Amino acid sequence: MPHFAKPAEGSWTEHYPELGTEDVSYHDSISPEHYELEQQAIFGRTWLNVGRIEQLPKVGSYFSKEIDAVDTSIVVVRSSKDEVRAFHNICRHRGNKLVWQDYPGEETSGTCRQFTCKYHAWRYSLEGECTFVQQEQEFFNLDKSDYGLAGIQCEMWEGFIFVNFDPTNTTPLRDYMGELGKGLEGYPFGELTQVHKYRAEVGANWKLFIDAFAEFYHAPILHAKQSVSEESRKLMEVGYEALAYEIDGPHGMVSSWGGMAPPKDLDMVKPIEQKLRSGLFGPWEGPDFGEMPPGLNPARHKAWGVDSFVFFPNFMVLIWKPNWVLTYHYWPTSYNTHIFEGTCYFVPPKNARERLAQEMAVVTFKEYALQDGNTLEATQTMLESNTPVKTFPLGDQEVLLRQLHVTARRYISEFQQQSAKTPANA
Repeated sequence: MPHFAKPAEGSWTEHYPELGTEDVSYHDSISPEHYELEQQAIFGRTWLNVGRIEQLPKVGSYFSKEIDAVDTSIVVVRSSKDEVRAFHNICRHRGNKLVWQDYPGEETSGTCRQFTCKYHAWRYSLEGECTFVQQEQEFFNLDKSDYGLAGIQCEMWEGFIFVNFDPTNTTPLRDYMGELGKGLEGYPFGELTQVHKYRAEVGANWKLFIDAFAEFYHAPILHAKQSVSEESRKLMEVGYEALAYEIDGPHGMVSSWGGMAPPKDLDMVKPIEQKLRSGLFGPWEGPDFGEMPPGLNPARHKAWGVDSFVFFPNFMVLIWKPNWVLTYHYWPTSYNTHIFEGTCYFVPPKNARERLAQEMAVVTFKEYALQDGNTLEATQTMLESNTPVKTFPLGDQEVLLRQLHVTARRYISEFQQQSAKTPANA
């Protein structure tokens, strides 16, 4: 049940008694064995966002994606039937990676009429059908129709492309996105085609970075130097409290103030932000999209600035008041490392001033993210150290952290129960 306004008594966390209020253990972020279970129970069974439809502008457009969490590479393509399809990136002949350029481990993109293996030139249509076998007569009773590419469930939500590696999972993507997803439907994501991307290898468990961006409790402290000194002092004195939290199944959201675009007093921000009329909250003059979807600013607060949606397991969407969007992805590569991807989406600028305003927001976001990432590596180091401190208190502003770890452990528990019921030879 959503809770859009904090009651006079009680707390956000206490609205969700299944989360508890006791100190929490972060063993799930330092255990290789636990991570192996997450690979199967979470990343092998849930909907994962791998891109956007704008990456496939025409028939034959494709991109590859390396997904260490399920130990595979995939290729996503706009087929000749103008459908978005996804396949395991492997040739059916001898297992060579099908789509790659100079370096097999790097992701790539492009346009083609068919996929051709670099090793023995087997060919596949954009629908994944095996269409050509070099010296086919050399093979024994080979039927090309039996050797098409291995398909993966693939669906779209609001232009975001998702895949699901579990063939037994029949939950449609839109249903999986739940009420939080439905509350965002209709937002004009497709108009935000000016894209800036960052990618970083982070020495921390994937959940720890989600923890960092699912609360703003840290912002007045960790990011204090990003504000002018007087504003920083005020923020540290006042602290932070969100406008609203909501939990919906495995997903969650936090709605925050921060609509300083422009601020009431220009002295609140740095001189370069005054000149470029932009900063962390984005360009001060954003596009007018008219009436927004009902899921935004659920508290209907006049100081609203951004809503952060956490779609389990590893996809976040931030929609800012000046109508630009940030997405975060957290792709595990081991129990204590992951790849963080941050993508900024804007309406294409019409002139140099708008371009500079957007780029100011982009570089400001990068600086904040670097501060978070560096802190996370310090956290991971100490969680793995030989310390007697094994549990940690979480405040009311960290309710989404509790939910993330409870949800992840629940997926593993359900997976183990199902596995115990399934015969070994099934």
